[in-house]
Amino acid sequence: MTVSPQALDTDAAVLCHDLLRLDTVNPGDGSGPGERAAAEYVAARLSEAGLDPLLTESAPRRANVLARVAGTDRTLPPLLVHGHLDTVPFDAEDWTHHPLSGELADGCLWGRGAVDMKGTLAMTLALVRDWSRTGRRPRRDLVLAFLADEESTGEYGARFAAERHREWFEGCTEAIGESGGYSVPAGETAGERRLYPVAVGERCTAWMRLTATGTAGHGSRAGADNAVATLVHGLSRLAAHAWPVRLTPPVEALITELEGVLGTRIDRERLEAEAARLGRAGALFAHTVRNSAVPTVLQAGQKVNVVPGSAHAQVDGRFLPGTRDEYLETVERLLGPGVTREFINLEEAVAADHTGPAFAAMAAAVRAEDPAGHPVPYLMSGGTDAKTFNRLGITCYGFAPLLLDPELDYPTMFHGVDERVPVDGLAFGVRVLDRFLESY
Repeated sequence: MTVSPQALDTDAAVLCHDLLRLDTVNPGDGSGPGERAAAEYVAARLSEAGLDPLLTESAPRRANVLARVAGTDRTLPPLLVHGHLDTVPFDAEDWTHHPLSGELADGCLWGRGAVDMKGTLAMTLALVRDWSRTGRRPRRDLVLAFLADEESTGEYGARFAAERHREWFEGCTEAIGESGGYSVPAGETAGERRLYPVAVGERCTAWMRLTATGTAGHGSRAGADNAVATLVHGLSRLAAHAWPVRLTPPVEALITELEGVLGTRIDRERLEAEAARLGRAGALFAHTVRNSAVPTVLQAGQKVNVVPGSAHAQVDGRFLPGTRDEYLETVERLLGPGVTREFINLEEAVAADHTGPAFAAMAAAVRAEDPAGHPVPYLMSGGTDAKTFNRLGITCYGFAPLLLDPELDYPTMFHGVDERVPVDGLAFGVRVLDRFLESY
C-alpha cells in the first residue's frame, strides 16, 4: 500500500517511505537484488539538492553513492557521514505490515530497514535538501557515503569505497554513522530524563565458518567419525561456554554516567545481574561485558539414511578489545580437534574519545532539542562499517539521533520483526543533526 504524500508532512518521512519500498535485502551470498535501485534514488535526491554525487558499482547491482557538501570553514577537516543501503532478509508472514510497504501506522513507518538504517539515511538526505533550499551550509565539509553490503562483510561497500575511491576520504579525521543517539527511558528513579547512548566503540568481529569431516556411509550403520555429531558436539560446547566478565573503558564510562543519571550504585562485581536490574538502561551494557560466540547457520546432509562426509556451520563471534588471542584459543579448545575453522570476517574493534569536542557537540545538539536528554557513551555489541573507516585513521562515532516513544524498544528491532520508526522521531533527528553539523 502506497502512503499518500499528504500523510507524510516532512521530507524525511517521504524519503524514508520511498527507501523502505525499495528491496535491498542482502543475504550475504550474492543472491539479493543489490542496492542499485536505492543508490539511484539517493543520487537523484542529492542531485536535486545541487550536489554532484558519484554512483559507483563494485559488482553488478552492488552500488554505492558518494557526495561532498561544502562547509563554511574550509580550514576544518571534513567529517564523514556514512550509512548503508542494504538490509537483512525477512519473512513477511511474521510482520504486522509488509516489510517492503513503508506503511504508515500508529505514527510510524514500517518496513525492513526502518531502524537499520534507511530512517537515518532519510534524515541525512532531508537535511542536505533543506540546506539547499535555505542556502545554509554545515560548518565543515561533509563527505556523504551511502554504501552497499554492510550487512555482510562490506566487501562491496565500505571496503570497496575505501580502496577504490580513497581520495573521497582524504583529510577526514572523524565520522558519524549508525547505532547511536536514540532515546532510551532512564527508568523510574531518573524521573523524566532520557538516555541517548552515543557509540564510542564496537566489539571486535570474528565471523567463522566451521567444518567437520568424517566417513560417509549408510545411516543404519553407526560410525565413530560422524561429521554431524562431531560438529554438533563442538557447537554445543561453544554455545554453553561461560565467557568471563570484563569491564572495558567504554563500558566503565557508561556505567559511571548511568550511576549519576539513575542515582544508584552499579556493582562492578555482578554486572550482568545489575544490567537485568536496570532494565532498558542496563541493556546498554548487558551484551558488552563478555565475549560471545553464537552459532547461526548449520548445514549437513541431504537424506535421512545417508551419513554425510562433512558438516558445516557458521558462528557469529564477537570479542572485547585486547582479548583476541585468548578468544581464538578458547574457541579452538571448545570446538575440539575434529572441527576446522576459517574466518568469514575478522576485524578489530574501533574506539573514539567520549571526552573530546566531537562527543560534546553531539551531546549539546541532543540537549538543545531535548532538555531532558542525557547523552552517554556506550560500546556497541555488534559492528558497522566504522571498522573499515577506522583503518583509514578516521575516528568513528555511532550517532543517528531519534526521539522515541518509551514503548518502542529500538535496539530489539535491529534485524527483528516489525521494524518501524516514528515520523516525529525522524523530524527530531533532522533537527539534532542540523544543530550538530552547523556548529561542529
